[in-house]
Amino acid sequence: MPVDAAAQGAKLLRVATWNIHGAVGVDGRYVPARIVSVLKEIDADVVALQEVASAEAHASFLTGLERDTRYHVVAGLLRQRHGSDFGNAVLSKYPVKSVAHLDLCVDTYEPRGALDVCIDVGAHPLLRVLATHLGLRPGERREQVRRILAKVERESPHPTLLMGDLNEWYLWGRPLRWLHSHFRHRPVAPRTFPARRPVFALDRIWVSPSEALRSLARHASPLARVASDHLPLVAEIVV
Repeated sequence: MPVDAAAQGAKLLRVATWNIHGAVGVDGRYVPARIVSVLKEIDADVVALQEVASAEAHASFLTGLERDTRYHVVAGLLRQRHGSDFGNAVLSKYPVKSVAHLDLCVDTYEPRGALDVCIDVGAHPLLRVLATHLGLRPGERREQVRRILAKVERESPHPTLLMGDLNEWYLWGRPLRWLHSHFRHRPVAPRTFPARRPVFALDRIWVSPSEALRSLARHASPLARVASDHLPLVAEIVV
């Protein structure tokens, strides 16, 4: 940790976001143990997960995840669709103080949402984490980012993390430009999809204030390349 941060009593945290594809790996097998093992490799303090297995498909997934990782687990709305699963979850080593759910549904497209979680990491004020998975259509993503930024701008304790699968591959698309403008920094986004040979930077982490971000990298272990079709994205921040 830099001397100036330590002198001010700051804390270095590792955070991560990962689309786990319902715990179905690139080999087509549902293996929750691989998800747990990769999370242990990363050893993050706070994790945002996307495409979390729904209760209809795998009722014990989150229960097992909490037991095997010892994280506090907060689940968003989990739905099953055409045999696949999607939903958000936040994992935290620290106590969770509040949870809110942001509706990101647009028209008749797939229902989407964001988790808005405040965590007591032993610093003041609380760490705010927004975890989401945006839609597949450009117009849908624009509306979802508008709602997220409106929520953040109304209530924005620092530091604030926005993490998730943005599904945005247009580098100069309006959603990314709006997010970069709000968070006032443009970190180089590592490519995370597809896991075996990443081409697209679909997974993102933003932090406010921007100087809190110390590092950003994908986690590309051999197991991570198999456990899901996305690679985890990992950052270190100072609070």
